[in-house]
Amino acid sequence: MFLQLAHTKLDVFRFSQELVLECYRITKTFPVDERFSMVQQIRRAALSVHLNVSEGCSRKSKRERSRYYEMARGSVIEIDSAIGIAHKLSYLSPDELKLLGGLIVKNFKILSGMIG
Repeated sequence: MFLQLAHTKLDVFRFSQELVLECYRITKTFPVDERFSMVQQIRRAALSVHLNVSEGCSRKSKRERSRYYEMARGSVIEIDSAIGIAHKLSYLSPDELKLLGGLIVKNFKILSGMIG
């Protein structure tokens, strides 16, 4: 936020931030009894994607960067799995699911390309 570093201008940074914000927005509508389980898990994983992207971008070696991008991609997969359960429990509308699904796929693809 305060450090205007080069990675803040990258698509992966912007896309991962959109994913975090959408996960937070959507989980606000989940049932109250999910507040300390599924909601926290999805939010933690989403924030992990963004933070690992940020930290990975700051690493000098390709090997180190790839390690952080792999962790970020793993968190995207975790979000996808949790959202699948939330969908089966009817916690999401079709529109919410479509928007979030698009962000999940977008983040997964860009991170996969950065790892390779």
